[in-house]
Amino acid sequence: MRRSIVLSLIVAGMAQATPAAAAGVKVAVVAPVEGPFALLGKQIIDGASFQAGDRGSEIVVIPETCDAAGAEDLTKALLAAGVEAAIGFLCTESLEATLPALAEANIPAMTLSVRSDILMEDVLKKNWPLFRLAPSGKAESASIVAAITALWKDKPIALIDDGTIHSRELVESVRVALGEIGLTPVFTDAYRPAQEQQVSLVRRLTKSGATHVFTGGDRQDTAVIARDAQEEGANLTLLGGDTLNAADVSVPLADGVLALTLPDAAQSAEGKPVAEAMRAAGIEPEGYVLPAFGAMSVLEQAKDQAEKDEKPLVEALLKGPFQTVLGPIAFDAGHERADNPFRLMQWQSGRFVPVADAAGAQ
Repeated sequence: MRRSIVLSLIVAGMAQATPAAAAGVKVAVVAPVEGPFALLGKQIIDGASFQAGDRGSEIVVIPETCDAAGAEDLTKALLAAGVEAAIGFLCTESLEATLPALAEANIPAMTLSVRSDILMEDVLKKNWPLFRLAPSGKAESASIVAAITALWKDKPIALIDDGTIHSRELVESVRVALGEIGLTPVFTDAYRPAQEQQVSLVRRLTKSGATHVFTGGDRQDTAVIARDAQEEGANLTLLGGDTLNAADVSVPLADGVLALTLPDAAQSAEGKPVAEAMRAAGIEPEGYVLPAFGAMSVLEQAKDQAEKDEKPLVEALLKGPFQTVLGPIAFDAGHERADNPFRLMQWQSGRFVPVADAAGAQ
């Protein structure tokens, strides 16, 4: 009971629409319940359902298979659930299959993970009611360019990718954007990923004169590059994208590696009390747990706004910002997050911490 009261006060304090807790809303949680993504699905379900009853909300779990063959069943289940909104959606296939029917029923959907820019173009063209709590790929690229421009404008820069589609496209978008403002890297290259060592790459970087390197590779490859640079005595400052925010594989990430990634909501002023309440209830606030909790907060506050304005929930979602454990959330006309949530972080003593002073990134 005490936990229930404490968390209700936290959520009530975050709500803007009324001084009382946000209105209850019936929400479908579309998430995998079995298979390789079941753990991620459980995180979404835990976050969305935590204390939902205290706020008068109702959760309907609808399994997501991420398989085109199950698209028709998923759509039928969503429409039959009698929900006012839907959150989750780990897979693009699920959204593409269900959005036409959700649009016809005027039921807004909110994805926590899908970052496809092509999908959002379709959303605008077809007037689909999809809102993206996950940041876009363009937001990641823009944050990287902004950081390089602010911190490394007078540094010899290298841009490297691992040859995968995501890495290659991210690095190319950064290269083009830097070129438009007159910044040309002294070295560009693609390396072979998943190697036990990257000494030859480190030596090529050193020979080029580069001292500051943006890598579009994953955490394991970046950790190997950082280790080999230290062993070679190469003075390289490494910066990566959101893929660095992952678990160590075989080589630990070295202190000092930089990343443009999402801050840990459990460490924020808004998120810490909720995270502590979750831990007390036996739920670890990791992965999608707090984003799912935040999505519920957005929907509850948007429902208050919809009732106040006597407008559909879809329209009310454009009336933010809404106060959440993720900070203030607002959506622009393209149904994307109005803010860019990526922050410059540095790996230090086992976790990413904010770079408080830009000079410290040099």
